[in-house]
Amino acid sequence: MVERVGVVGCGLMGAGIAEVSARAGLDVVVVESSEAAASAGRTRLEKSLARAEAKGKIANGESAADVLARIRVATSLGELVDRDLVVEAIVEDEAAKVELFKKLDRIVAAPDAILASNTSSIPIMKLGVVTTRPQQVMGIHFFNPVPVLQLVELVPSLLTGADTTERARSFVEGTLGKQAIDCQDRAGFVVNALLVPFILSAIRMYESGFASAEDIDRGLVLGAAHPQGPLALADLIGLDTTKAVAESLYEEFKEPLYAAPPLLNRMVDAGLLGRKTGRGFYTY
Repeated sequence: MVERVGVVGCGLMGAGIAEVSARAGLDVVVVESSEAAASAGRTRLEKSLARAEAKGKIANGESAADVLARIRVATSLGELVDRDLVVEAIVEDEAAKVELFKKLDRIVAAPDAILASNTSSIPIMKLGVVTTRPQQVMGIHFFNPVPVLQLVELVPSLLTGADTTERARSFVEGTLGKQAIDCQDRAGFVVNALLVPFILSAIRMYESGFASAEDIDRGLVLGAAHPQGPLALADLIGLDTTKAVAESLYEEFKEPLYAAPPLLNRMVDAGLLGRKTGRGFYTY
């Protein structure tokens, strides 16, 4: 049973994973790379929990302060030594994740601890094989915003043990109350393998001058009952993350529909990453 959770990274995804774990009554340690990043992460958690409390979303009569008391934000990976489950939620970069999993393998002491990645596209096998316990490495992919969206993708590699997968399912569905779907260890898993080519197609349509960003998004919202248009969704995901997922998909499958359009590459080069930077296909 998972009682002590570790999260590496306290950005949007990491903070969300930490929050839902603490709201479920678990002891949580979040590790960031610097004091500045840790401070920003604490602020992000405080604001999110304050919003949840104001909306009456915190269960069991608890307050935001009660939940925050179960979260410790640190700057040393050594703080994860006693965790039952560690979820990696750092930048979507294969080399960075591989290096992190090597370190986690040396640090996390519990012999049955699960080492999980929140990656949205990188094959789990590439992370598992750099550890001495690939049978305990798997993908647990949450969706943004984590406190709101119910879906979690469970992604075992060919070497992941069945017991690891079932313990992860119990954590996701039994403890967190979310809904899990099973995915094969292929770049993009289920959701992004379908979603990202759709977003890239919208970017190509806009890039070609076929239609404005507003009309592309309005068409999908009003004509296909999507809650949000594909270009606005790319801004929410982050154009850097969208590009990273596209590159991972293209590397795996070599299908033209997965190739990042030139406009997406240029926007990422320019730092126009969407909501997180205040400007992407729209200005925020």
